[in-house]
This record gives sequence, structure tokens and C-alpha cells, in this order.
Amino acid sequence: MSLYCFGNVRTERQRAEMERLEAAGVCLFCPEGLAASPGQQVLLATEHWSVTPNEFPYPGTSLHLLLVPRLHATGLLELPGPALADFWVALRAVVESQGITHYGLGVRNGDCRFTGATISHVHAHLLVGEEDDPGAPPVRMRFSSRPADR
Repeated sequence: MSLYCFGNVRTERQRAEMERLEAAGVCLFCPEGLAASPGQQVLLATEHWSVTPNEFPYPGTSLHLLLVPRLHATGLLELPGPALADFWVALRAVVESQGITHYGLGVRNGDCRFTGATISHVHAHLLVGEEDDPGAPPVRMRFSSRPADR
């Protein structure tokens, strides 16, 4: 199975970056991929998790961060207990450090062809809706997909 699910891309720039990484055999969210990608700045790190801004934020967000486990897994329940426990440490740390007072949290697990995800490496989306623009669209996160790229 591919590292990336091209049927779920939202922009051509995102597709081009995913194609570049796929050709190089690099998972963007593994530690080596995060370190090598100029668009992925690590804002905060714990023993098991890195927090980075989403390079392709969802429309309607004023902040879109990703909590990414250092261990490659396609679902949260594949992670060992210490990594699962450390998720809550990372979440608290990023919420406190960023002064976040409200947010949504979304995680897709399993085969990204069916979840709406673009990367076969589990990650949590921390989403803050736009407060200052009354015309901003509501934040939407896709949680299902049809397998377009078998």
C-alpha cells in the first residue's frame, strides 16, 4: 500500500508534494520526513509526539495543528501504551503554549483510502475555527472516502 492516498488530496500543490515524497519513499510524518520537509516546522515535541502546523490547513480555520506520533502507525491503537499516554501530555502542552481556549480534535484511523486522510501515518488534527471573519466557512473534516486509488 502507498504511503499517500492521492484520491483524498485537496489542492494541486498538496498533490505535487505528496508525489515528490512518495517517489522518494519518504513518509512526511516519520521523524526523518518532518526534519527534511521545509514546510513542516515542529512547534513542540514530547517523548512520543511532534506538533506541527498543517501545511494545507482546512478552510475556516484560524489554527490547524497536527499531533504526530514519532512511531509510524496507521491507527492510534497500534501505538504502545506509553505513546498513547503521552498524547495527552502533548495535547495539554500545545493547548497551554498556544493559549488555545477552544478547539476541535479529529483523528482518522486505518486505511486512508477509506478514512479521507491523505497520509498513511496516524495523526490528530487540532482545529480552531476562524473567530474574526464572520464570513468564514464552517470547519469541515472528512472522515470517510471511497477507495479511488486502489
